[in-house]
Amino acid sequence: MTLPTPRSFFDALTQRENSPEAVSVSPTTLKGLVGSWVDSLVEQSCSALVWAKFPRGEAWQAELLKCLALLPDDRQVYSLVSAADEAVDATASPGLLEGNTLLASLDRQPIQFQLGVENALRREFFFMVVSQSFCGLIVAQRVKVKRLTALEAAEVVDGGDRRNMLMVSCGVGWSQVQPMLEQLEDVLKTQVEEVSEGLTVESCVKQWRSQLAQWDLSKVGSMAMDSPDSLVLAGLMNRQVHRQEDLWQRMMTHRKQSETVDLLQMQNAELAQSVRAKDEFLSNVGQELRTPLTNMKTALTLLNSPNIKPPQRQRYMDLLIRECDRQTSLIGSLLDLVSLDQMAERETLQAISLSDVVPGVVSTYQPLAEEKGVRLAHTIPDDLPPIACLIPWLRQIVVGLIHNGIKFTPTGGQVWVRAKQQGDFLQLEFKDTGVGISVQEIPKIFDRFYRVRQVAGEDSSGAGLGLTIVQQLLLRSGGSISVKSRPGEGSIFSVMLPIYQYRD
Repeated sequence: MTLPTPRSFFDALTQRENSPEAVSVSPTTLKGLVGSWVDSLVEQSCSALVWAKFPRGEAWQAELLKCLALLPDDRQVYSLVSAADEAVDATASPGLLEGNTLLASLDRQPIQFQLGVENALRREFFFMVVSQSFCGLIVAQRVKVKRLTALEAAEVVDGGDRRNMLMVSCGVGWSQVQPMLEQLEDVLKTQVEEVSEGLTVESCVKQWRSQLAQWDLSKVGSMAMDSPDSLVLAGLMNRQVHRQEDLWQRMMTHRKQSETVDLLQMQNAELAQSVRAKDEFLSNVGQELRTPLTNMKTALTLLNSPNIKPPQRQRYMDLLIRECDRQTSLIGSLLDLVSLDQMAERETLQAISLSDVVPGVVSTYQPLAEEKGVRLAHTIPDDLPPIACLIPWLRQIVVGLIHNGIKFTPTGGQVWVRAKQQGDFLQLEFKDTGVGISVQEIPKIFDRFYRVRQVAGEDSSGAGLGLTIVQQLLLRSGGSISVKSRPGEGSIFSVMLPIYQYRD
């Protein structure tokens, strides 16, 4: 009675009586097993026939290169490919069906059989070798992937190959290989859509049958299907694969633990640096808050003097007003920094048109500019693409740089704002004809509480946080800011804001 052909190689090998139990392994372990078989053939320098169906990826196809280099005749290496096969990551790279550069670079090519989408070997891979000194078969079947939970997805990222686990079984000896080869002939005759140019399935089968007839394969394992030699060797092979997989998993666990330790050390260093930065910041804040309070206390003490004259009284009153303004500005800026951190945690960037924000801010500051005798203008084209930012952030960036330009530009000067596209960014340029900044001070102007040296008649009530806030807002938006300036020639602040990328 003729038994029906099994559905697949994997079923045919594992459903036999007394067959070795299949082992669950990673693609890396399977790749190592195939590589060891190929290396053994190379070392023996013996003639052999090789059949393979590998996953897509140059890392796998590289093993066929070794076989081609070993065997004198291209017709001794046969490769099956299927459009339904998925890439299995073992140092993955572009697939054979996408144009394998390794194989394409050779003059010699394996004979290739193109299977249809639906075939008996779908989701399976194998490597079969027949020579006068060794016969063996490795069969692997993809494990069906279930939908991952968030925790499992995180483990996939850390564990790499675990999401592509394979069930693997091995057969050793001609008694194990012969029925699989006969089944392969049936698959090729019924399910191949295309063969390498100038060949047919029938001619290929005839070719390898002719070669096999020249070898005495009865000595390569017993002819009995359940012979002790074949079963023991297959069992030993599967246990070795299981042991190799266990070692690989342990290595991955230790590697993950090592990476976790390194990450914790890095995070600890960053946390320590953050604590030091906050301590330094709080120290600077305390000093900045103390200074205006000390000046106000001094002015109040002098105002209580019975011998103070009206001009002196007015100077002390002006000092009180100025220091109160400075204190208010400082506290307001500190609150802005706190608000910035809170908003960055809960808000997502929006698509914003510069023409919807910049002209409005310029109009708001026109009265201040006119009062000081400074000409304020803008050029913002309407057809510019939107940027990725938040409206409050963009408004604060524009306010800070326009206010800064007016503040340091003397009467009769000019401040103007221009925008243009630069690749994937929009450039927003703030140019003034003010007092300028020295080369030594430019690297410091974005530091917290840093104020440029006072110029005669200049308002000195600022907190020294305006440009710091502007820079932080830009960094959180994925942008940047740069400065060009010379004393007496004005300054140019160039802001780069990323263009909003719409998602499909």
